[in-house]
Amino acid sequence: MWKEKFIDYLRYEKNYSSQTEISYYRDISQFETFIIAQSGSFDPAAVESDQIRDWLIHLMDEGVKARSVNRKLSAVKSFFRYLKRKGFISINPATGINGPRTPKKLPGFVKDREMSQVIDGPEEFSDDFTGHRDRFLMELLYLTGMRRAELIALRDSDIDFENCTLRVTGKRNKQRIIPFSPDTGKKIKDYIGKREAEVENKSPFLFVKKDGTPLYPKLVYNIIHSHLNSIPTLSRRSPHVLRHSFATEMLNNGADINAVKELLGHSSLASTQIYTHVTLEEMKKTYDLAHPRAHNKMKEE
Repeated sequence: MWKEKFIDYLRYEKNYSSQTEISYYRDISQFETFIIAQSGSFDPAAVESDQIRDWLIHLMDEGVKARSVNRKLSAVKSFFRYLKRKGFISINPATGINGPRTPKKLPGFVKDREMSQVIDGPEEFSDDFTGHRDRFLMELLYLTGMRRAELIALRDSDIDFENCTLRVTGKRNKQRIIPFSPDTGKKIKDYIGKREAEVENKSPFLFVKKDGTPLYPKLVYNIIHSHLNSIPTLSRRSPHVLRHSFATEMLNNGADINAVKELLGHSSLASTQIYTHVTLEEMKKTYDLAHPRAHNKMKEE
């Protein structure tokens, strides 16, 4: 009865999808089965917080992953909130209960030698304007750590060749300055020259299609994804991987984390610190592979 009333609420008042209804019904049924096994019956008004915590521990002991445990807990919390709101129970036993922490996945990144193979590969890019644009687009993302949206919005007027800087407009229209090398400046000029010669319709945007219209997010994603396919070790092949790669290379080569934070346009240092975990993982792998004492220790064990 309790579950059915709750599912009707999700269907008719919350307009949840049928798939969500099925998922919630299954998760709450699992919780109900656990409580019945503990106490012989299921009365939501008699459920205590410790029983919910015991259920979470049971799920973890059964090998259920943290993400799935949190999803199930969310369903049970919604169930008890509904019962409390409708007056079926006076106390919500799920209040204040937290699920297990979901481990953050370290971002994938491209090593510099791998990026060189992609950018300088003789057969990677076509010889026309589109091929030239795609190569330089990838290289600029890798060299600056810009977001995809920032790259698409970049205009010729944002380039200061005299001071070798780019003016980038990030989230919430916050602008920042990214420096570039004289060599990169030459590449920008070469690209603009080719664009001016081959694209008839003029545009204020730096990167355009052959007809002069600006690029769009899916097109940029497809360009990056297709060319990163040549790196088999990558689990993801998105524009954001090049942003990860920029940050990781900077930190691996001794850049100050606060400087990297500013270059990436992060609002807090916490967002940048994830890249220190990447570099530490790389350092551990390098140590394990290269240091003789590490090998000796492994053999002894």
